[in-house]
Amino acid sequence: MTHSDEHAASYYAATARDKQQYPSLAGDVRADICVIGGGLTGVNTALELAQRGHSVVLLEARRIGWGASGRNGGQLIRGIGHDVSGFAKYVGEEGVRYLEQAGVDSVALVAGRIRELNIDCDLRWGYCDLANTPAQYAAMVEEKAALDAAGYPHQTQLVPPERMHEVVASDQYAGGLIDMGSGHLHPLDLVKGEARAAASFGAQVFEQSPVLRIEHGKTAVVHCAQGRVFANNLVLGCNAHLDELEPKLTGKVLPAGSYVVATEPLSEAVAAKLIPQNMAMCDQKVGLDYYRLTADRRLLFGGACHYSGRDPKDIGAYMRPRVLKVFPQLENVRIDYQWGGMIGITANRFPQVGRLKAHPNVYFAQGYSGHGLNVTHWSAKLLAEAIHHGQSKGLDLFGAVPHLTFPGGKLLRSPLLALGMAWYRMREIIG
Repeated sequence: MTHSDEHAASYYAATARDKQQYPSLAGDVRADICVIGGGLTGVNTALELAQRGHSVVLLEARRIGWGASGRNGGQLIRGIGHDVSGFAKYVGEEGVRYLEQAGVDSVALVAGRIRELNIDCDLRWGYCDLANTPAQYAAMVEEKAALDAAGYPHQTQLVPPERMHEVVASDQYAGGLIDMGSGHLHPLDLVKGEARAAASFGAQVFEQSPVLRIEHGKTAVVHCAQGRVFANNLVLGCNAHLDELEPKLTGKVLPAGSYVVATEPLSEAVAAKLIPQNMAMCDQKVGLDYYRLTADRRLLFGGACHYSGRDPKDIGAYMRPRVLKVFPQLENVRIDYQWGGMIGITANRFPQVGRLKAHPNVYFAQGYSGHGLNVTHWSAKLLAEAIHHGQSKGLDLFGAVPHLTFPGGKLLRSPLLALGMAWYRMREIIG
Protein backbone atom coordinates (compact mmCIF):
# COMPACT_ATOMS: atom_id res chain seq x y z
CA MET A 1 0.00 0.00 0.00
CA THR A 2 1.32 3.41 -0.96
CA HIS A 3 1.04 6.10 1.70
CA SER A 4 2.16 9.68 1.86
CA ASP A 5 4.31 10.94 4.69
CA GLU A 6 1.17 12.32 6.33
CA HIS A 7 -1.39 10.30 8.25
CA ALA A 8 -3.72 7.99 6.35
CA ALA A 9 -7.14 9.53 5.67
CA SER A 10 -8.64 7.69 8.63
CA TYR A 11 -11.40 8.52 11.06
CA TYR A 12 -8.69 9.02 13.68
CA ALA A 13 -6.72 11.54 11.61
CA ALA A 14 -9.92 13.46 10.88
CA THR A 15 -10.93 13.66 14.55
CA ALA A 16 -7.59 13.87 16.39
CA ARG A 17 -7.64 16.55 19.05
CA ASP A 18 -3.86 17.10 19.19
CA LYS A 19 -2.55 18.86 16.07
CA GLN A 20 1.03 19.18 17.36
CA GLN A 21 3.77 18.64 14.77
CA TYR A 22 7.49 18.37 15.37
CA PRO A 23 10.51 19.56 13.35
CA SER A 24 12.77 17.41 11.18
CA LEU A 25 16.25 16.59 12.41
CA ALA A 26 18.82 19.11 11.16
CA GLY A 27 22.43 18.90 12.22
CA ASP A 28 24.15 16.65 14.74
CA VAL A 29 22.66 15.84 18.15
CA ARG A 30 24.03 13.84 21.07
CA ALA A 31 21.86 11.92 23.55
CA ASP A 32 21.95 9.07 26.02
CA ILE A 33 19.38 7.18 23.95
CA CYS A 34 18.13 7.43 20.38
CA VAL A 35 14.72 5.88 19.78
CA ILE A 36 13.77 5.11 16.18
CA GLY A 37 10.04 4.92 15.51
CA GLY A 38 7.31 7.31 16.62
CA GLY A 39 4.60 4.76 17.33
CA LEU A 40 3.42 3.58 20.72
CA THR A 41 6.60 1.59 21.35
CA GLY A 42 9.02 4.39 20.59
CA VAL A 43 6.98 7.18 22.13
CA ASN A 44 6.47 5.33 25.41
CA THR A 45 10.10 4.23 25.61
CA ALA A 46 11.13 7.86 25.11
CA LEU A 47 8.61 8.97 27.71
CA GLU A 48 9.74 6.39 30.30
CA LEU A 49 13.41 7.28 29.83
CA ALA A 50 12.86 11.04 29.79
CA GLN A 51 10.90 10.74 33.03
CA ARG A 52 13.93 8.98 34.52
CA GLY A 53 16.17 11.92 33.59
CA HIS A 54 17.88 10.55 30.47
CA SER A 55 18.50 12.67 27.39
CA VAL A 56 16.44 11.13 24.58
CA VAL A 57 16.08 11.75 20.86
CA LEU A 58 13.03 10.24 19.14
CA LEU A 59 13.12 9.94 15.34
CA GLU A 60 9.97 9.33 13.30
CA ALA A 61 10.16 8.89 9.53
CA ARG A 62 6.71 10.39 8.96
CA ARG A 63 4.31 11.60 11.67
CA ILE A 64 3.86 10.50 15.28
CA GLY A 65 1.43 7.58 15.18
CA TRP A 66 1.64 7.26 11.38
CA GLY A 67 1.76 3.45 11.43
CA ALA A 68 -0.47 0.90 13.13
CA SER A 69 -0.23 2.78 16.44
CA GLY A 70 -2.39 5.60 15.12
CA ARG A 71 -4.79 3.72 12.83
CA ASN A 72 -5.64 0.43 14.53
CA GLY A 73 -9.00 -0.77 15.81
CA GLY A 74 -8.60 1.03 19.12
CA GLN A 75 -9.23 -2.10 21.20
CA LEU A 76 -7.43 -2.24 24.54
CA ILE A 77 -7.60 -5.96 25.36
CA ARG A 78 -6.13 -8.03 28.17
CA GLY A 79 -3.34 -10.39 27.18
CA ILE A 80 0.18 -10.43 25.76
CA GLY A 81 -0.73 -12.51 22.72
CA HIS A 82 -2.02 -15.98 22.10
CA ASP A 83 -1.92 -18.64 24.84
CA VAL A 84 1.40 -18.12 26.65
CA SER A 85 1.28 -21.45 28.52
CA GLY A 86 3.01 -23.07 25.54
CA PHE A 87 6.18 -21.10 26.35
CA ALA A 88 6.69 -22.84 29.72
CA LYS A 89 9.59 -24.88 28.32
CA TYR A 90 11.46 -21.62 27.68
CA VAL A 91 10.47 -19.47 30.66
CA GLY A 92 9.24 -22.00 33.24
CA GLU A 93 5.94 -21.99 35.09
CA GLU A 94 6.90 -18.87 37.03
CA GLY A 95 7.67 -17.14 33.74
CA VAL A 96 4.27 -18.14 32.35
CA ARG A 97 2.59 -16.64 35.42
CA TYR A 98 4.58 -13.44 34.86
CA LEU A 99 3.46 -13.24 31.21
CA GLU A 100 -0.16 -13.89 32.15
CA GLN A 101 -0.05 -11.17 34.81
CA ALA A 102 1.69 -8.81 32.38
CA GLY A 103 -1.33 -9.22 30.09
CA VAL A 104 -3.46 -7.73 32.87
CA ASP A 105 -0.98 -5.19 34.22
CA SER A 106 -0.24 -3.79 30.76
CA VAL A 107 -3.86 -2.66 30.38
CA ALA A 108 -3.66 -1.01 33.79
CA LEU A 109 -0.44 0.68 32.68
CA VAL A 110 -2.22 2.28 29.71
CA ALA A 111 -5.18 3.34 31.86
CA GLY A 112 -2.82 4.86 34.43
CA ARG A 113 -0.91 6.78 31.80
CA ILE A 114 -4.12 8.20 30.34
CA ARG A 115 -5.24 9.26 33.80
CA GLU A 116 -1.90 10.68 34.98
CA LEU A 117 -1.22 12.61 31.77
CA ASN A 118 -4.87 13.68 31.38
CA ILE A 119 -5.07 12.42 27.79
CA ASP A 120 -8.50 12.81 26.22
CA CYS A 121 -8.75 9.70 24.00
CA ASP A 122 -12.33 8.45 24.42
CA LEU A 123 -11.40 5.59 26.75
CA ARG A 124 -14.38 3.38 27.54
CA TRP A 125 -14.41 0.08 29.41
CA GLY A 126 -16.12 -3.07 28.18
CA TYR A 127 -15.13 -5.78 25.72
CA CYS A 128 -16.72 -8.99 24.47
CA ASP A 129 -14.99 -11.97 22.88
CA LEU A 130 -17.35 -13.47 20.30
CA ALA A 131 -17.57 -17.24 19.72
CA ASN A 132 -18.19 -18.32 16.14
CA THR A 133 -18.81 -21.95 17.12
CA PRO A 134 -20.08 -23.90 20.14
CA ALA A 135 -16.56 -25.26 20.64
CA GLN A 136 -15.21 -21.71 20.91
CA TYR A 137 -17.89 -20.86 23.46
CA ALA A 138 -16.95 -23.95 25.48
CA ALA A 139 -13.37 -22.67 25.52
CA MET A 140 -14.66 -19.34 26.84
CA VAL A 141 -16.41 -21.15 29.68
CA GLU A 142 -13.04 -22.65 30.62
CA GLU A 143 -11.33 -19.27 30.25
CA LYS A 144 -13.75 -17.59 32.64
CA ALA A 145 -13.19 -20.34 35.19
CA ALA A 146 -9.43 -19.85 34.89
CA LEU A 147 -9.78 -16.07 35.29
CA ASP A 148 -11.94 -16.54 38.39
CA ALA A 149 -9.45 -19.02 39.87
CA ALA A 150 -6.56 -16.62 39.23
CA GLY A 151 -8.37 -13.77 40.99
CA TYR A 152 -8.84 -11.57 37.91
CA PRO A 153 -9.88 -8.22 39.43
CA HIS A 154 -12.46 -7.18 36.84
CA GLN A 155 -15.98 -8.35 36.14
CA THR A 156 -16.35 -11.11 33.56
CA GLN A 157 -19.58 -12.63 32.32
CA LEU A 158 -20.49 -15.45 29.96
CA VAL A 159 -23.17 -14.65 27.39
CA PRO A 160 -24.95 -17.77 26.12
CA PRO A 161 -26.22 -17.89 22.51
CA GLU A 162 -29.80 -17.04 23.40
CA ARG A 163 -28.69 -13.80 25.11
CA MET A 164 -26.22 -12.53 22.53
CA HIS A 165 -28.58 -9.75 21.43
CA GLU A 166 -27.97 -8.16 24.83
CA VAL A 167 -24.47 -7.28 23.60
CA VAL A 168 -24.67 -7.25 19.79
CA ALA A 169 -27.50 -7.15 17.24
CA SER A 170 -26.18 -10.00 15.11
CA ASP A 171 -27.12 -13.64 14.61
CA GLN A 172 -23.57 -14.74 13.80
CA TYR A 173 -22.40 -15.87 17.21
CA ALA A 174 -22.57 -18.92 19.45
CA GLY A 175 -21.91 -17.03 22.66
CA GLY A 176 -19.51 -14.57 24.19
CA LEU A 177 -17.34 -13.62 27.15
CA ILE A 178 -17.55 -10.09 28.54
CA ASP A 179 -14.46 -8.55 30.14
CA MET A 180 -14.95 -5.22 31.87
CA GLY A 181 -11.19 -4.91 32.37
CA SER A 182 -10.70 -4.35 28.64
CA GLY A 183 -12.13 -1.60 26.47
CA HIS A 184 -11.61 0.78 23.57
CA LEU A 185 -10.20 4.22 22.77
CA HIS A 186 -8.93 6.66 20.11
CA PRO A 187 -5.36 5.40 19.49
CA LEU A 188 -4.04 8.42 17.59
CA ASP A 189 -5.10 10.77 20.38
CA LEU A 190 -3.39 8.42 22.83
CA VAL A 191 0.00 8.26 21.07
CA LYS A 192 0.02 11.97 20.27
CA GLY A 193 -0.78 12.80 23.89
CA GLU A 194 2.05 10.56 25.06
CA ALA A 195 4.46 12.17 22.59
CA ARG A 196 3.55 15.61 23.91
CA ALA A 197 4.22 14.35 27.44
CA ALA A 198 7.61 12.89 26.41
CA ALA A 199 8.58 16.26 24.94
CA SER A 200 7.47 18.00 28.13
CA PHE A 201 9.91 15.81 30.09
CA GLY A 202 12.75 16.85 27.79
CA ALA A 203 12.75 14.28 24.98
CA GLN A 204 13.66 15.79 21.60
CA VAL A 205 11.05 14.63 19.10
CA PHE A 206 11.71 14.80 15.36
CA GLU A 207 9.22 13.94 12.60
CA GLN A 208 9.80 13.55 8.86
CA SER A 209 13.27 12.22 9.71
CA PRO A 210 13.70 8.74 8.18
CA VAL A 211 16.82 6.89 9.26
CA LEU A 212 19.07 6.01 6.32
CA ARG A 213 21.58 3.80 8.12
CA ILE A 214 23.00 2.93 11.52
CA GLU A 215 26.69 2.96 12.34
CA HIS A 216 27.13 0.52 15.23
CA GLY A 217 29.70 0.92 17.97
CA LYS A 218 30.08 1.89 21.61
CA THR A 219 28.50 5.12 20.48
CA ALA A 220 25.86 4.41 17.84
CA VAL A 221 25.61 6.91 15.01
CA VAL A 222 22.19 7.23 13.40
CA HIS A 223 22.26 8.86 9.98
CA CYS A 224 19.32 10.86 8.61
CA ALA A 225 19.23 12.98 5.46
CA GLN A 226 19.95 16.28 7.22
CA GLY A 227 21.65 15.22 10.42
CA ARG A 228 22.99 12.55 12.74
CA VAL A 229 22.30 11.35 16.27
CA PHE A 230 25.16 10.11 18.45
CA ALA A 231 23.83 7.94 21.28
CA ASN A 232 25.07 5.48 23.89
CA ASN A 233 22.01 3.27 23.42
CA LEU A 234 19.64 2.70 20.54
CA VAL A 235 16.03 1.50 20.55
CA LEU A 236 14.38 0.11 17.40
CA GLY A 237 10.61 0.52 17.58
CA CYS A 238 9.77 0.35 13.86
CA ASN A 239 7.79 -2.93 13.86
CA ALA A 240 6.34 -3.64 10.39
CA HIS A 241 8.27 -0.69 8.94
CA LEU A 242 11.77 -1.71 10.00
CA ASP A 243 12.58 -2.70 6.39
CA GLU A 244 16.33 -3.36 5.99
CA LEU A 245 17.49 -1.11 8.80
CA GLU A 246 18.33 -4.22 10.85
CA PRO A 247 18.06 -7.35 8.63
CA LYS A 248 18.38 -9.82 11.52
CA LEU A 249 15.12 -8.50 12.92
CA THR A 250 13.28 -7.75 9.69
CA GLY A 251 12.92 -11.40 8.69
CA LYS A 252 11.29 -12.29 12.01
CA VAL A 253 8.27 -10.06 11.44
CA LEU A 254 5.85 -10.28 8.55
CA PRO A 255 4.17 -7.00 7.54
CA ALA A 256 0.51 -7.91 7.02
CA GLY A 257 -2.19 -5.61 5.69
CA SER A 258 -5.09 -4.79 7.99
CA TYR A 259 -8.12 -2.72 6.99
CA VAL A 260 -10.71 -0.61 8.75
CA VAL A 261 -13.84 1.31 7.77
CA ALA A 262 -16.01 3.75 9.70
CA THR A 263 -19.63 4.40 8.83
CA GLU A 264 -21.52 7.65 8.87
CA PRO A 265 -22.75 8.62 12.38
CA LEU A 266 -25.63 6.40 13.47
CA SER A 267 -28.70 7.64 15.30
CA GLU A 268 -28.78 7.10 19.05
CA ALA A 269 -31.51 4.49 18.62
CA VAL A 270 -29.63 2.52 15.94
CA ALA A 271 -26.33 2.64 17.84
CA ALA A 272 -28.00 1.56 21.09
CA LYS A 273 -29.61 -1.41 19.35
CA LEU A 274 -26.48 -2.38 17.40
CA ILE A 275 -24.11 -2.62 20.39
CA PRO A 276 -26.36 -2.04 23.45
CA GLN A 277 -23.55 -1.85 26.02
CA ASN A 278 -21.09 0.06 23.79
CA MET A 279 -18.41 -2.60 24.07
CA ALA A 280 -15.54 -3.42 21.78
CA MET A 281 -15.96 -6.80 20.05
CA CYS A 282 -13.75 -9.35 18.33
CA ASP A 283 -14.58 -12.79 16.93
CA GLN A 284 -12.43 -15.92 16.80
CA LYS A 285 -12.05 -16.55 13.07
CA VAL A 286 -8.64 -16.90 11.41
CA GLY A 287 -9.39 -13.74 9.43
CA LEU A 288 -11.07 -12.10 12.40
CA ASP A 289 -13.57 -9.25 12.54
CA TYR A 290 -13.35 -6.59 15.23
CA TYR A 291 -15.62 -3.62 15.72
CA ARG A 292 -16.95 -0.99 18.11
CA LEU A 293 -18.77 2.32 18.24
CA THR A 294 -16.81 5.56 18.17
CA ALA A 295 -17.53 8.50 20.46
CA ASP A 296 -19.71 10.06 17.74
CA ARG A 297 -21.64 6.78 17.21
CA ARG A 298 -20.03 5.49 14.01
CA LEU A 299 -19.51 1.78 13.59
CA LEU A 300 -15.75 1.26 13.25
CA PHE A 301 -15.20 -2.18 11.70
CA GLY A 302 -11.86 -3.80 10.96
CA GLY A 303 -10.10 -7.02 10.17
CA ALA A 304 -9.58 -8.99 6.94
CA CYS A 305 -5.87 -9.31 7.69
CA HIS A 306 -4.17 -9.77 4.31
CA TYR A 307 -0.90 -11.70 4.01
CA SER A 308 -0.36 -11.63 0.27
CA GLY A 309 1.38 -8.26 0.16
CA ARG A 310 -1.27 -6.97 -2.26
CA ASP A 311 -3.80 -4.48 -0.95
CA PRO A 312 -7.37 -4.10 -2.21
CA LYS A 313 -7.93 -1.25 -4.67
CA ASP A 314 -11.09 -0.19 -2.83
CA ILE A 315 -10.98 -0.88 0.90
CA GLY A 316 -14.61 0.14 1.39
CA ALA A 317 -15.82 -2.33 -1.25
CA TYR A 318 -13.53 -4.98 0.20
CA MET A 319 -14.81 -4.53 3.75
CA ARG A 320 -18.51 -3.84 3.16
CA PRO A 321 -19.50 -7.52 2.65
CA ARG A 322 -17.87 -8.37 5.99
CA VAL A 323 -19.79 -5.57 7.71
CA LEU A 324 -23.08 -6.65 6.17
CA LYS A 325 -22.57 -10.31 7.04
CA VAL A 326 -22.48 -9.28 10.71
CA PHE A 327 -24.95 -6.39 10.43
CA PRO A 328 -27.22 -6.81 7.37
CA GLN A 329 -29.43 -4.07 8.83
CA LEU A 330 -26.73 -1.53 7.83
CA GLU A 331 -27.13 -2.12 4.10
CA ASN A 332 -28.08 1.49 3.43
CA VAL A 333 -25.56 3.04 5.80
CA ARG A 334 -22.77 5.06 4.19
CA ILE A 335 -19.08 4.37 4.78
CA ASP A 336 -17.36 7.69 5.47
CA TYR A 337 -13.78 6.52 6.10
CA GLN A 338 -11.71 3.64 4.79
CA TRP A 339 -8.04 2.99 5.47
CA GLY A 340 -5.45 0.32 5.92
CA GLY A 341 -1.83 -0.30 6.70
CA MET A 342 0.70 -2.81 7.90
CA ILE A 343 0.84 -4.56 11.26
CA GLY A 344 3.71 -6.78 12.40
CA ILE A 345 2.95 -10.51 12.65
CA THR A 346 5.30 -13.06 14.26
CA ALA A 347 5.35 -16.79 13.53
CA ASN A 348 4.35 -17.68 17.11
CA ARG A 349 2.09 -14.63 17.62
CA PHE A 350 4.27 -13.54 20.56
CA PRO A 351 6.01 -10.14 20.67
CA GLN A 352 9.75 -9.90 20.19
CA VAL A 353 11.40 -7.76 22.86
CA GLY A 354 15.11 -7.78 23.67
CA ARG A 355 18.56 -6.60 22.66
CA LEU A 356 20.87 -7.53 19.80
CA LYS A 357 23.57 -10.05 20.74
CA ALA A 358 26.03 -8.54 18.26
CA HIS A 359 25.33 -5.00 19.51
CA PRO A 360 24.23 -5.10 23.18
CA ASN A 361 23.55 -1.35 23.26
CA VAL A 362 20.77 -1.84 20.69
CA TYR A 363 17.33 -2.75 22.03
CA PHE A 364 14.16 -3.60 20.09
CA ALA A 365 10.46 -4.41 20.40
CA GLN A 366 8.22 -5.55 17.55
CA GLY A 367 5.69 -8.09 16.30
CA TYR A 368 2.62 -7.44 18.45
CA SER A 369 0.37 -9.47 16.11
CA GLY A 370 -2.72 -7.38 16.75
CA HIS A 371 -2.27 -6.87 20.52
CA GLY A 372 -0.30 -3.65 20.25
CA LEU A 373 -2.19 -1.12 22.34
CA ASN A 374 -1.24 -2.60 25.70
CA VAL A 375 1.83 -4.69 24.78
CA THR A 376 3.67 -1.70 23.29
CA HIS A 377 3.40 0.06 26.63
CA TRP A 378 4.64 -2.98 28.52
CA SER A 379 7.52 -3.47 26.09
CA ALA A 380 8.50 0.19 26.46
CA LYS A 381 8.50 -0.23 30.24
CA LEU A 382 10.85 -3.22 30.01
CA LEU A 383 13.18 -1.48 27.55
CA ALA A 384 13.38 1.59 29.78
CA GLU A 385 14.06 -0.58 32.86
CA ALA A 386 16.86 -2.43 31.07
CA ILE A 387 18.52 0.77 29.85
CA HIS A 388 18.12 2.64 33.14
CA HIS A 389 19.10 -0.19 35.50
CA GLY A 390 21.30 -2.23 33.17
CA GLN A 391 18.95 -5.20 33.39
CA SER A 392 15.27 -6.20 33.41
CA LYS A 393 13.90 -9.57 34.50
CA GLY A 394 10.88 -9.03 32.29
CA LEU A 395 13.05 -8.28 29.28
CA ASP A 396 15.04 -11.44 29.93
CA LEU A 397 11.83 -13.51 30.02
CA PHE A 398 10.61 -12.08 26.73
CA GLY A 399 14.04 -12.64 25.23
CA ALA A 400 14.03 -16.29 26.29
CA VAL A 401 11.23 -17.12 23.84
CA PRO A 402 12.79 -18.09 20.47
CA HIS A 403 11.46 -16.63 17.23
CA LEU A 404 11.59 -18.13 13.78
CA THR A 405 12.66 -16.23 10.71
CA PHE A 406 9.95 -16.40 8.05
CA PRO A 407 11.14 -18.52 5.12
CA GLY A 408 11.45 -17.31 1.56
CA GLY A 409 13.33 -14.06 2.04
CA LYS A 410 11.88 -10.62 1.38
CA LEU A 411 10.11 -11.58 -1.87
CA LEU A 412 8.55 -14.91 -0.83
CA ARG A 413 7.69 -14.40 2.85
CA SER A 414 4.24 -12.94 2.20
CA PRO A 415 3.13 -15.35 -0.59
CA LEU A 416 4.19 -18.39 1.45
CA LEU A 417 2.31 -17.23 4.54
CA ALA A 418 -0.72 -16.34 2.41
CA LEU A 419 -0.86 -19.96 1.23
CA GLY A 420 -0.62 -21.20 4.80
CA MET A 421 -3.38 -18.89 6.02
CA ALA A 422 -5.61 -19.93 3.12
CA TRP A 423 -5.23 -23.53 4.29
CA TYR A 424 -6.27 -22.58 7.84
CA ARG A 425 -9.29 -20.67 6.52
CA MET A 426 -10.32 -23.70 4.43
CA ARG A 427 -10.14 -25.87 7.54
CA GLU A 428 -12.30 -23.30 9.35
CA ILE A 429 -14.94 -23.37 6.58
CA ILE A 430 -15.18 -27.15 6.34
CA GLY A 431 -15.19 -27.52 10.12
